[in-house]
Amino acid sequence: MRSLRAAQTLVSRSLFSARHLSGAASPATAAAAGARWCAAPAPPPRSPLPSSRVMPAGVAGAVSFSLTFATVAAAEAKAKERPQPDLLPQNVVLYQYQACPFCNKVRAFLDYHDIPYKVVEVNPLSKKELKWSDYKKVPILTVDGEQLVDSSDIINILQSRINPNEELTSDEEAKWRRWVDEHLVHVLSPNIYRTTSEALESFDYIAKHGNFSFTERFAVKYAGAAAMYMVSKKLKKKYNITDERASLYDAANTWIDALNGRDFLGTLFIRLLTMDRERVEIISFLEAMLTMAVRPGGSKPNLADLAVFGVLRPIRYLRAGKDMVENTEIGDWYRRMEDAVGEPSRIQDAEGN
Repeated sequence: MRSLRAAQTLVSRSLFSARHLSGAASPATAAAAGARWCAAPAPPPRSPLPSSRVMPAGVAGAVSFSLTFATVAAAEAKAKERPQPDLLPQNVVLYQYQACPFCNKVRAFLDYHDIPYKVVEVNPLSKKELKWSDYKKVPILTVDGEQLVDSSDIINILQSRINPNEELTSDEEAKWRRWVDEHLVHVLSPNIYRTTSEALESFDYIAKHGNFSFTERFAVKYAGAAAMYMVSKKLKKKYNITDERASLYDAANTWIDALNGRDFLGTLFIRLLTMDRERVEIISFLEAMLTMAVRPGGSKPNLADLAVFGVLRPIRYLRAGKDMVENTEIGDWYRRMEDAVGEPSRIQDAEGN
């Protein structure tokens, strides 16, 4: 909303300036007026050479508006969306697996909104960290002792609490959030556990970043890798995946197609116009700029952006993620998301966990 109001203000000023300039006397009109009061008529103004390219004042104002608005949008894209102090969730604890895509969805939301949280890394073999709960899946998020489960439900609840006066989601946003849960996540496991070496790579990452003893790390890495290698083959068959990498690349390209040239699926959309400067009508041009400037999508990530980024984050620097970036066009968007989400808001304990 801040960007929308800024856009409206900037365009209003540009429109006023353009109308003022378009109402000013032209050189030819001034010359004609001078002829009535002077003994000798003023010579007619010289026409510009055919090769000249003079930008109309109104167009210059529009370009100035566009650059100013783009600067505002770029600045907001890098700013975290921290909730108001009285709406900031307190005593937040995330029970997770480090490489779990659903857990990383929740972490992306918490990090982007700069909500401090602690992490309890759950041992995927014993799940001893979840003995206190009847719910045995991750993620589990506790907020002031209240247990929240299911990544999408967790995000919906938090979103409604930190932005109580805003509509939860748009149709486009909801569509792509469903796509993440119903399609994108299902192509990840067959890719990161595609071979025994890739399965070991994934569980080496989990073991190193989890809160495990030496013995537990050994068990998590090798037993977990072996188990998930077998599970991934069943998932591949279940979701009719014939080529793991092709399915991952197709999903990445589907997301880029959905962006349709926008930086993000989020709040504001600005695009460049191709126009004939000599025929453009200044007022219509500026009004068109206003119409496009406030279209949904572009300057800030929304819940769909955060969901896609979250589920891709644990694989980005594994072999599968590197292949995805090298063979699709998702890399630029992913880097913009890294900048927008920024540093984790996770609270480290005394031992750095």
